[in-house]
This record gives sequence, structure tokens and C-alpha cells, in this order.
Amino acid sequence: MVEIFENIRKIYTFRQPSAELADHIEFFSESSFEATRQHIAGESFSVKMFPSWTPTFYINLGAPYEIAVGNKHYFINADEDILILRSSIVERYNTPTDNIFTVKFYPGSLEAVLNIKQHLLIDKVINLNKILPAKLLQNIKQLNSFDDRVELVQNSFLINYRKKQDHYLKFVKDTIDAYATTGFEFSNCELAEKMFTTSKTINRYFNNVIGTSPKNYFSIMRARTALTGYVTGREQFIPFEYGYYDMSHFYKDVIKFTGERLAANSF
Repeated sequence: MVEIFENIRKIYTFRQPSAELADHIEFFSESSFEATRQHIAGESFSVKMFPSWTPTFYINLGAPYEIAVGNKHYFINADEDILILRSSIVERYNTPTDNIFTVKFYPGSLEAVLNIKQHLLIDKVINLNKILPAKLLQNIKQLNSFDDRVELVQNSFLINYRKKQDHYLKFVKDTIDAYATTGFEFSNCELAEKMFTTSKTINRYFNNVIGTSPKNYFSIMRARTALTGYVTGREQFIPFEYGYYDMSHFYKDVIKFTGERLAANSF
């Protein structure tokens, strides 16, 4: 299964975070045995995801599995839980007994919630024992329901979380929002003028908060949004609406983003 080209969400159960954490956590999810049986029919399969710069916890409730992060492959034991940044293409190899509890953060928000700078995580697979208390991980796995796991994790985060305005994170999020409203066309200099700052400042903030340059992040953001629009309605797709000069420009960006040609995927 390939993200965007296929609905990878159909084999998971999802829940949104509480209001206190909604600015920082995109969602909680967990493997659904019923949905996996319905859509995958008991076969081993993989889920391929493109870069997003979103820190993600994978807490293993089931069997061992393999995961590729960039060009490196890792074997994850049944009792092993990990954190990845998704700064490159990620492919997780699933089995019928797969069962993963996931916490997906927005870019830069891991630092806001747990005081962990995400630029230190680039292209790494981090053992969650180094991030979360071992007792918490054990308790998560011992609970019987997805909802109970979500509540436990949220309550744990909120014990130490103090809702304060982080100037750097807010600036980066405001700049991302500003870029989206321009039709994905503004350059760094144009964004700097809109944000009443300099392109050097924007570059420094993005590298400190997210771990990459604004140029690279916006390229990924545009390609992800445009490709989703293309797959959803190819006949109505207009490349200019996403800041592309023409379809050739869009196709080149898709190859850079996914490593694949559109013709290689059916949807």
C-alpha cells in the first residue's frame, strides 16, 4: 500500500487528541484486525509513506516487523517501540498479526510537548525507552482498549505540559499557514516580507524548529497537497493552482517527492 495513491487509513482506527493537545498532536491510531482482514485478506504487506517531517511514535502491541527509513532497514522486536521523524520515505512491512499504536505529532510539536528537538531525529530510528518512561510504555500495552491507551498517553503528556506560547514554533506555523494561502507560490523573500522579517530569519527558524530549510519543507508540502488533489480528481486537476508552471513541472516534483512516476501507480 502506498500513501496518497491508496487509502492506507482504512486498516487503522483513529482518534483526535483532546483540546489541550490539538495544536500539537495530529492523531492517535491503532491497527484494526477486522479492517486488515477485510482489505488485506491475511497477506503480508507493506505501507509506504512519503516525507512529512512529523515525529511519530510506533508502540508495538503485536508481532515483530521491519521498517525502512530512507535507505536503511531495521528489524523491530515485539517488545520494541520506536520514534521516527519521517524526514525521508518510510516503508513498514506488516504481517497479519501486526498491531501498532501510533501517536503522530505536527512538525515542531514534539519539543512543545516533551521538550525534544526534532532536528536531532533526522533519518534515525529512536528507541522510545529513551523518550518515555518504561513503566508508561508497559502500562500502555497492558490496557485492553484503544480509547484507554489514548487517555493514558494524553494524561501523561498533560502532567508535564504547560500551555505556553513558543515564539519560534508559532512563527513557523504562521509562516506555513501564510505559504498555503498564497497558492504555494511565494518565495522565501516574499514570505519574509509578508511576515515582516528577513529570509535569513525564516531559514534559521525552520532549521531550528523542523530540522530542514523552508524551501525543502514547502516543496514537500506543495507536492503532497498537489498529488493528493491529482489522485482525488485527475480530470479537474490544474497545476497552476498549486504553483506549478505546467504538468511537466508537476510531474518532476512528484518524482522528487515519491521517487516514483505517476504511471507506475494505479488508482
